Amino acid sequence: MSTRKASEGEEPRIESRDQLVAPMQDGEKPRERWRIGTEHEKLVYKLSDHTAPSYDEPGGIHDILLEMRQFGWEPIEEGGKVIAMGGADGTISLEPAGQLELSGAAVENLHQTCAETGRHLHQCKAVGDALGVGFLGLGMWPDKTRADLPIMPKGRYDIMLRHMPRVGNLGLDMMLRTCTIQTNLDYSSEEDMAAKFRTSLALQPLATALFANSPFTEGKPNGFLSYRSHIWSDTDPHRTGMLPFVFEDGFGYERYVDYMLDVPMYFVFRDGKYIDAAGQSFRDFLKGELPALPGELPTTSDWTDHLSTAFPEVRLKSFLEMRGADGGPWNRICALPALWVGLLYDRAALDAAWDLVKDWTMEEREALRNAVPKLALDAPIPGGKTLLSLAREVLPIARGGLSRRVKLNASGDNESGFLEPLEEIVDSGVVPAQRLLDKYNGAWGGDITRVYEESF
Repeated sequence: MSTRKASEGEEPRIESRDQLVAPMQDGEKPRERWRIGTEHEKLVYKLSDHTAPSYDEPGGIHDILLEMRQFGWEPIEEGGKVIAMGGADGTISLEPAGQLELSGAAVENLHQTCAETGRHLHQCKAVGDALGVGFLGLGMWPDKTRADLPIMPKGRYDIMLRHMPRVGNLGLDMMLRTCTIQTNLDYSSEEDMAAKFRTSLALQPLATALFANSPFTEGKPNGFLSYRSHIWSDTDPHRTGMLPFVFEDGFGYERYVDYMLDVPMYFVFRDGKYIDAAGQSFRDFLKGELPALPGELPTTSDWTDHLSTAFPEVRLKSFLEMRGADGGPWNRICALPALWVGLLYDRAALDAAWDLVKDWTMEEREALRNAVPKLALDAPIPGGKTLLSLAREVLPIARGGLSRRVKLNASGDNESGFLEPLEEIVDSGVVPAQRLLDKYNGAWGGDITRVYEESF
């Protein structure tokens, strides 16, 4: 989730609808300025007993963050607490229960993404060795209850933790027990944004299937391959889901603004503190009638904050965020941006990918989204086939898109090699969660602690 920094100086107040559309319009960039942002979260545990470290304990999350200073990272504080580290490779931040996230820098190509990920891996291992902690690449804690997990000292999390049980049964699990990999990509125009949004949203279940990696809850199989994805179906219906309006004629910035105005608020940030506005309306805020701040109009930063509080499968801010994948080990992190860059940053690939899914009805899209958490690549798609058959068509399209980008490393390799982990999954038809379940039911003998040896 986003790391908020206090603003300096007077913030512009929102007095027109144009200011609501502006962040999306301002995100437009010519092709030569398109960049790739990759975010990945991992679970942190103590090597001694596999428990999740608290923020304040010796060798805990606070110490892990500060140990990153040796690599050039600088602390970012909230309320006198270090809650993130900033550096040339982006931001290292905290999820609610201490999941560690790298929100990577905006880079030009996947070779740079891979190098950035490698640096972070090296740094995490060095810090882990020094402090006696390890990092787990899964979509969900395999053995922890909610009560087993600490809470990080971030103001927005306090508000969300109180609000989540009011609107869904699994929102606390989303916050405390899950991890994801995410890709952030650019667009050149409103039309280009809409085309990328539709295509990536329609294909988001495929990413969920390929990266399905959360088959355990509290030490035992949970009946799902991506329980993390299932959790989103019972988190908060007002701010999650497949967004049917994205597939309607005329979709653009204005329609997304309308959607966001209907998403209930979480908070307002003032003077370095979060004010609870959970369930209140941004439309009321625009009229100066927000109960949390009566008589006050929102600033442009308030709107930017609000844009970060919706959690659909694809999210629009000043760029597009692909949000459908479970967290995973390091050798699969770069495969997610490779998939989406290959499909969305080449026009021929984008058109070909959309052609595969453009005739699906909204009911069929929703049915696929609902089936994928349990069935992954075996989920049925329109036409009597399975998602595996679609994957066999989509990955070559992505490979072609990456090849045509002609972004080469020092050895002369293009970016298409980053798809190989996904191609291996499709060739075998076995997703990561199934491999974990096979081990659990076989070599591990039902001992879930063995996952700590094999999932980094």
